[in-house]
Amino acid sequence: MLFYLLSFLSLKKYLIFFTLLYRNKIASLSIIFIIIFILLLYGTDYLIKTHLLEKFFKNKVTSSIFYFIVILLITEVIGNILSKYIEKTRLLKTSSLFINIIKIFIILIGGLIIVQYMGISITPILTTLGIGGLAVALALQDTLGNFFAGVNLLVSKQIKIGDYIKLSSGEEGYVTDINWRFTKIRDLLNNVTIVPNSKISTSIIKNYYMPITNLTILIEIGVSYDSDLEKVEKVAIEVAKEVLKELNIKSEKEPFVRYREFADFSINFVVGIEVEEFVQQYMVKHLFIKKLHKRFQEENITIPFPITTVYLSSPN
Repeated sequence: MLFYLLSFLSLKKYLIFFTLLYRNKIASLSIIFIIIFILLLYGTDYLIKTHLLEKFFKNKVTSSIFYFIVILLITEVIGNILSKYIEKTRLLKTSSLFINIIKIFIILIGGLIIVQYMGISITPILTTLGIGGLAVALALQDTLGNFFAGVNLLVSKQIKIGDYIKLSSGEEGYVTDINWRFTKIRDLLNNVTIVPNSKISTSIIKNYYMPITNLTILIEIGVSYDSDLEKVEKVAIEVAKEVLKELNIKSEKEPFVRYREFADFSINFVVGIEVEEFVQQYMVKHLFIKKLHKRFQEENITIPFPITTVYLSSPN
């Protein structure tokens, strides 16, 4: 018991340190952990003295239950560690489907080991599972279709968690999760759309994050026919650079102007501005239109109203 006491005192020292470090967030958990630790110490000591521990592991049923619980705990720990590792190293974006597949695989392997440990042959079990799996596959075609479509989405890496996508059916937003049945898409208003994986796999998808997140937005503008086009181009580029600087957007391409057509009442052109991420375009357009309108007024550059000129002639 002296060893247990020293271990408890040492553990208590560390718990006090972490409690002070994290303050009240961890204090209650620390107290619970101390109580559990003490119970485990005295419980283990009691089991050893009464030889109950030896009897427990001699019984294959109780020991198998114990091993199965251990496998469940190990599965949870491995799943959490793997999820954190992938997120930290950014190898790929984690999804619930990927983590669940790993957990199910570990549980199945552990279950087969326990069955073999109990002296039961696993060959008939595997045969039965194979025949039963065929019947289940026929009964759950849609569900399995969604499952394999989700696996295909993860393996192909054409869609990842965090990507901003738009489906041919009109749904668009950030991909927040890909699970065994459906994919969650969160739009800019924080509404979540749930789309079956099979629908996504057969849909035409525009991924705004591939191959890179940078994209160029085009803003259409028209000026009157008596405008100095060189001056218009210079002013528009200056305003675009000012907007990028104000929003702290690091663009790899310089803003540009491209004249497009002689329209009915204006000379139309587009201003191209590169942004780092899809949603930045809305604030860029907002500021650019405000600043360009003000600057055009200062420079006496006219944005004409839609007009139609009608010529009338008398019969004479």
